[in-house]
Amino acid sequence: MLKHRLKLAASAMVLAAAALGATAPAKAQGEDGKYKIYLSLSYSGNAWQSEAANIVKALAATPPYDEMVDLVEVISGTDPQAQISAYESMIEDGADGIVSFPISSSALNRTIRRGCDDGVLFFMYDATVTESCAYNVSYLSSGFGENSAQALVNELGGKGKIFLSRGVPGNSVDQRHTDGAMHIFNQYPGIEIAGEYYSYWDDRTTQQETAKALAAHPDVDGIWAQAGEYGAVQALLDAGDRLVPMTGENSAGFRLALADPAMQEKGLRGVSSGSPPAQAGYAFKLMMEILTGKRELEPMNIEYPLPWVPAADVKVCEGDSYENGCNVFPASRVPSSFVSEVLNPELLPEINVDSALDGTPVAGATIQPLPEAVPEASNLPGINCDDCEAPATLYKLTKVEATVQP
Repeated sequence: MLKHRLKLAASAMVLAAAALGATAPAKAQGEDGKYKIYLSLSYSGNAWQSEAANIVKALAATPPYDEMVDLVEVISGTDPQAQISAYESMIEDGADGIVSFPISSSALNRTIRRGCDDGVLFFMYDATVTESCAYNVSYLSSGFGENSAQALVNELGGKGKIFLSRGVPGNSVDQRHTDGAMHIFNQYPGIEIAGEYYSYWDDRTTQQETAKALAAHPDVDGIWAQAGEYGAVQALLDAGDRLVPMTGENSAGFRLALADPAMQEKGLRGVSSGSPPAQAGYAFKLMMEILTGKRELEPMNIEYPLPWVPAADVKVCEGDSYENGCNVFPASRVPSSFVSEVLNPELLPEINVDSALDGTPVAGATIQPLPEAVPEASNLPGINCDDCEAPATLYKLTKVEATVQP
């Protein structure tokens, strides 16, 4: 960690000079005076991944980071070996930090360890790794799977045929969600898993896969979905005029549909929860606060709070930011695939909807410090830690109570 220590020492000297009235700007020790930060995506191609990347790009272009950061985006795809090769190239190129959506919780570990030993800071967002030198910023331990599954069971009265619309096979996010959901579904013998498929967190793929499942089971009673859930709504509408109770993530299309009386009349009920792209921006800001000597971060696994928006709580925004309790932008402002949990007024006040859509920094905005407190995530064996024990409360319900007994 020699390189990282040198940077912290340099930052400390700059802060000391500032305290004595020095006017020289703070500079990193790179050749061009900037930190070399890589944004490493594995899976890409859906709105969630694009928005997460755009948030980081917008923050990197916001003062004072715009004078401190050289940001390079690399997309490696769903093959773990490709992301390993990408990490190796970043390390060899002298990366100061890598903020990344990892494709595997374990396959990348050896390369991550080599990078840590060379002084590279690794910050994972949303998906996680079990290598202990990497920071994981994720909402995985906040219980999407179990809470959303119980909400669906409640809607169905504890019985019925359901589909499971999953994410990317082998990814820690999909695995944790599904484990939590099955913990609930397995308690209810009246719940039948009539179809299970991977939708790759994409509306179009979800629509296609749900249509295939509907061909075999047109009498499905409910759908438990991860990201891409609005595609399931479209598949149901294409198959007829009947909707069913659903739990899904945060697409604008789904969130607006939940609050639409016409959709409710067709049978749609449920809750919008799931993964916030804002985690990427939070991870990037935490990394920068460490690199610039403004923060010492003790927990390696950091929990992002679980969004939870039932139909009755959907509120459409009038402006470009989340203000006055609004939580979704209108269809005239964003596409149906837009992931609504992209902004966070407390953690990311510097950005707005355009930042998420195209990586544009907000004119006049400056980077604001993060809250001092950083919530620690629970141990998730095989997901964010190895040789660890899960807490006894691993699948405890935190957002909904069981209104139907097994």
